[in-house]
Amino acid sequence: MSAPWRKTIALAVTGASGAQYGMRLLQLLIAADCRVYLMISKAAQMVLAVETDWQMPGRTAAQQTYLNQRLSARAGQLLVFGREDWTAPVASGSSPVDAMVVCPASTGVLSAIATGASNNLIERAADVALKERRSLIVVPRETPLSAVQLENMLALTRMGAVVLPASPGFYHRPTQVDDLIDFIVARILNLLDVPQQLLPPWGYAETGSGDERGPC
Repeated sequence: MSAPWRKTIALAVTGASGAQYGMRLLQLLIAADCRVYLMISKAAQMVLAVETDWQMPGRTAAQQTYLNQRLSARAGQLLVFGREDWTAPVASGSSPVDAMVVCPASTGVLSAIATGASNNLIERAADVALKERRSLIVVPRETPLSAVQLENMLALTRMGAVVLPASPGFYHRPTQVDDLIDFIVARILNLLDVPQQLLPPWGYAETGSGDERGPC
């Protein structure tokens, strides 16, 4: 019997600026028929209230109800977990998860993951991804960067994680903020091997008839 979901992705949204990246990624993962284990830090809830129109409730159960309705998720497709929900699937390597994304990743969470702190569910889930040699994508959003932060990124890269800074390109000629958000989200989806139509591969362009033209 085929699996009911395209992939199972753990997604952590933490307290860095750029909450829009994480919520747009969540929206597209649900639309792509992926199952999502979602963790939202308390700092991220504050950022969401400041930066977006997402009216995120404080309690985990209410968050899940709100997001299921807003994203039209199927039954069992989106599960939201709190910071100390140690029975969550992401807390153990015995639970099959295809990949984990921390988007955006605050520098505090970056440090905790790099040092294996595991003080809460987000940190533990990332630790599990590393020890199980699963794909871990960390999306820091900070500038400028200190030597400590750069060393933490290097440490994570050496552990096998992918550090994907929230630094959108401009070669696709964005005309609005959403285009910049989609640039980063498209790169994440590519790494997750989840089909996306946000950004064509480099070297391909649409002709007037809508056909793709390969590189010369």
